[in-house]
Amino acid sequence: MNKIVSTNPAKNYKVLGSIDVSSSNEIKANVIKARAAAVGWKLLGVNKRCKLLQPLYQQFLKRKNEIALLVMREIGKPITEAKSDLDWDDGYFQDFFDLGATYLEDEISYQNNGKTHRIIFEPLGVAAVIVPWNYPFGNFLWGVIPNLIAGNTVVFKHSEECPLMGKLIDEMMDSLHLPEGIFSQIYGDGKVGEQLVNSDIDLIWFTGSTGVGKKLYEIAGKKFIKGIMELGGSNPAIVFDDVDIDTIIGTLYTGRFMNCGQVCDATKRLIVHESLFQRIVEKLKTRIASVKIGDPEDEVTELGSLVAKRQLELLEGQVADAVRKGAHVVIGGKRPEGLKGAYYLPTILTNVKRTMRVWKEEVFGPVLPVVTFQTEEEAVMLANDTPYGLGAQVFSKDVDRAIRIANKINAGCVDVNGGNHWQPCTPFGGYKGSGKGREHGKHGFQELCQIKVIALG
Repeated sequence: MNKIVSTNPAKNYKVLGSIDVSSSNEIKANVIKARAAAVGWKLLGVNKRCKLLQPLYQQFLKRKNEIALLVMREIGKPITEAKSDLDWDDGYFQDFFDLGATYLEDEISYQNNGKTHRIIFEPLGVAAVIVPWNYPFGNFLWGVIPNLIAGNTVVFKHSEECPLMGKLIDEMMDSLHLPEGIFSQIYGDGKVGEQLVNSDIDLIWFTGSTGVGKKLYEIAGKKFIKGIMELGGSNPAIVFDDVDIDTIIGTLYTGRFMNCGQVCDATKRLIVHESLFQRIVEKLKTRIASVKIGDPEDEVTELGSLVAKRQLELLEGQVADAVRKGAHVVIGGKRPEGLKGAYYLPTILTNVKRTMRVWKEEVFGPVLPVVTFQTEEEAVMLANDTPYGLGAQVFSKDVDRAIRIANKINAGCVDVNGGNHWQPCTPFGGYKGSGKGREHGKHGFQELCQIKVIALG
């Protein structure tokens, strides 16, 4: 039987373990069981479903440290950042269980002379949930738990980059002793995921690259089922000439280099008014020069490795293309000396042209292109010059101007002056190639449902 091998990208790809790849028969059997369990799970009602799922939160609290250590080893994320991510996940867990039932409450759309139109939210059925590796536990939490609360049964596939996290999740879910077919997991790469989405399912819930998302959405279209896609991004951050530079450097640094730049919603293009360009570049360079890069097990480490060698090589190709076309490397631009594994130095690029891959493509690593603008119109044009539309940031002391610019940016979430859209109650998703549908909060929960109207005369 084929196996998925888990390696540590921060320890020169040391083997951590392996998991058997799911066979076609196993995939088929899991979907059949999920289909058989769907009606009973729906009829339980949202409150009873939450009660059955609630012990998972206690498992999470009990095993937080174990989860963080595994994230660190499989992904190369610094241990302090891995623990911080799980603290963040805690809030989403609580929101899902505390407010999930409220998000799905019946709504009255019309009432007059004894006539009532009631909107109810019914589960879609069997959900295929496929998630990436960059937030190994959080992505499971966001994709699976709202689906189960909403009443969908789930067949889940995690990334082949973190199979041991998938195994740990299986152990945690098994401890709930849910009825057979409510939740199951399959293991493998994209071929396994393709078999799953071509099975007898009612929903494809996917987080990952735009290229894969488009293929899955095409499959959903042909099957005439729903597809919810949270895909890639190339977020712009626009900095106007009236900002206090020192107050935003930390936000700009974190927005690009958090999780070694491997975040769909990260700042990936910095668009700065020409009058501030040199000062912002120099201050970012100074901040980057002080970053502790290295062993993720060391609590002083700020930046670990990329997830895999293939990710490192893709990033190197994007930077090489930029340099070949005239980009200037202000800092970084190469692998660090003395570290074996998927490490890459945090990098600033200037003299960036719109024909370069670092501008046109999603850059999933610690590389920040910086360009200048003169007018509002030019800033908006540069911000929207991308096939993506996930998020954006705008910085200006003139709040009216900042809001005006935010309204012109084609993105699902725009943060103004350090605002943070990451709240469990706030819908998340993108425009254009960054996705279809929304997750989180009332809007995200209702995306997982059929909308039925019962009109009482």
